[in-house]
Amino acid sequence: MNKNSSIFLAGHKGLVGSEVLNILKKNNYKKIITIDKKKIDLRDYKKLNSFFKKKKIDYMIMAAARAGGILANSTYQKDFFYENIEIQNNLLKLAVEKKIKRTIFLGSSCIYPKFSKNPIVEESLLTGILEKTNQCYSIAKIAGIKLSEAIYKQDGLDIICLMPTNIFGKNDNFNKFTGHVIPAMIQKFYEAKKNKKKEIQLLGSGKPIREFLHSIDLAEAIMHILNVPKKKVNKIFKSELPILNVGSNNRVTIKKLASIISKAFNYEGNIIFDQNFPDGTYKKNLDSSKIKKLGWKSKIKLQDGIKDIIENFPR
Repeated sequence: MNKNSSIFLAGHKGLVGSEVLNILKKNNYKKIITIDKKKIDLRDYKKLNSFFKKKKIDYMIMAAARAGGILANSTYQKDFFYENIEIQNNLLKLAVEKKIKRTIFLGSSCIYPKFSKNPIVEESLLTGILEKTNQCYSIAKIAGIKLSEAIYKQDGLDIICLMPTNIFGKNDNFNKFTGHVIPAMIQKFYEAKKNKKKEIQLLGSGKPIREFLHSIDLAEAIMHILNVPKKKVNKIFKSELPILNVGSNNRVTIKKLASIISKAFNYEGNIIFDQNFPDGTYKKNLDSSKIKKLGWKSKIKLQDGIKDIIENFPR
């Protein structure tokens, strides 16, 4: 991929997309195409196709999605299903129409069965039941992978699917209800510290083990995979659709995570876990050996990433 390649970045204002955009600009890529969702809804294929009618796309990064934490996922299952299916169907259809050189489909580690053996390998896909709290989001992402697979085999289009673990970063959703675990927890501890509360209540038992990846690391992984030669990818996957886990060594229990964030805020109150709320999958750590074989690995440590976010998150 050269500096004059035309790159369509879908979801450029989101947690991951914004970091990809920063990297593209820092590396002097000249032709970055983005779409403001207020002007064109990616679920509207007619408008999307019309926008690109006379435009060339060499590469596409599918970072646009509706995502959220366990409460939002379990409460708005229908919305998560509809929106993600519609967005990814349209973008993949566009990839076929424009004969894009390489498309990056961004999935999630929640595609894997609830009781997968850890660390989870890519071959675990569709080998068991899903976690109910986010099954509609998971099924939507699985549908995107399977559509990518069909396009890869039927049309010969170069698509690589990345399955990242739990992502956190600066441009996150810090809403206590709809946010993922780290930003939601940061907001709760911030408010508890500010209001001098003697205790803070968190959801679940605190026992589940999670793996966390900084959005900058994921953005670096996306850029790395965009530039990996097809021959190198084919050595690992032969004629199969490339599906790559993107994980880190940042693995902690939710209870330990709460302790890290608490210390970062110098919060001295009690931390109470409300076990009336679901935990989700007990353990979800990825085997990222395949992407490491292609020359990428994570760099940002969990404590460092959290400290940086707390220093800069919107108050």
